[in-house]
Amino acid sequence: MFHIVFDARGAELINAAMDLDESLDGEVVHFRDDYSLGPIHDIFSEEGLSARKIWWDEISENEKKAVSDEPDSDLLQKIVQRMKEEEFDQIWIWMAPNVKDVSGYYWLIVQLKEFLGRIYLLSLNNLPFISEKGHVFYPTSLAEIPAREFVKARKLARPVSAAEFETDPDEWYRLAAENMNLRLLEGGKKIVQRSDDYYDKSLLHFIQPAFQKIHRTIQQFLSKSPEKINESFLIWRLKNLVTSGVAELQGETIRLTLKAADEVTG
Repeated sequence: MFHIVFDARGAELINAAMDLDESLDGEVVHFRDDYSLGPIHDIFSEEGLSARKIWWDEISENEKKAVSDEPDSDLLQKIVQRMKEEEFDQIWIWMAPNVKDVSGYYWLIVQLKEFLGRIYLLSLNNLPFISEKGHVFYPTSLAEIPAREFVKARKLARPVSAAEFETDPDEWYRLAAENMNLRLLEGGKKIVQRSDDYYDKSLLHFIQPAFQKIHRTIQQFLSKSPEKINESFLIWRLKNLVTSGVAELQGETIRLTLKAADEVTG
């Protein structure tokens, strides 16, 4: 059995859950690319993959390394080959209600149709879990779920239906055809796309008139945001605000220009 996740911490927790329940035993596979961001047009070709890597190179050196260590496409081909060799093997896709997981699901499901009946989905949307302190909560990422709760969650696994294998790939191809870089989750499995500058106006309200560390600005923004947004993308947008002249950069710190400060506070 393969457990597919798009969350590094979630991968660690599922591995820990295996020590609690042997029925979960399998291989945890973490796909590292973030398909909620960047170009996905023609992504299953060499040209499409190259365009995506170039975009990530511009966004962040750290992200570039994460994507290029072992491309997800190569890792998936190894799994597909093993699925062909072991006809009773299964793939379980763990999908929390966040745009990174849902985008990853769509990228993945397009490539697995030949294994209809052997692909299982564990969708955690609107499902209650028990926190470490014993409180009921509704997680938005696998990283928030205690390892013991994965043992209970395994009962939610259901086969991806033939109807889903028909319609869900169409959703991926719709997104790819729109040829945009920023995806947002509107609930369930519904994804919409927005322009690169979608968060710029909101980010401006967290840049101070005095120099402040970029990462502090990002953390303040994320603490108020209901969405989980890639930090490297936000840093890139901050630097674009510098280029546009509404903010100034000094080392690892940023501040509003005087004119922009008057507009934001005025």
